[in-house]
Amino acid sequence: MILINLKFTVKPEHADEWMDAVATYTADVRGEEGNLFFEWYRPVDGTDNEFLLIEGFTDSGAEAHVASPHFQEGLEAMRPLLARTPQIISEQVDAEGFGPMGELQID
Repeated sequence: MILINLKFTVKPEHADEWMDAVATYTADVRGEEGNLFFEWYRPVDGTDNEFLLIEGFTDSGAEAHVASPHFQEGLEAMRPLLARTPQIISEQVDAEGFGPMGELQID
């Protein structure tokens, strides 16, 4: 699985419209065959204009994602709203998605 974590810093005046601006892109990515998850979050201790994106793709799905037409369209929709270049962590991990946490079992 390819696990991607992205941090987006949006211009403060666009923070309230960010989720609407990325809604079509989000729906398109979630519909990709190789997408395992695609989730947006706002850090509780961060600034109001920070957003985190957690993505998971099958190994072949990540390449198809970047090659899709909606990928470039999504980037262009984001570009004018961003305060700075997004920060990324992208790693191949030995997993197929989320699993139970061993240290905190609830039965």
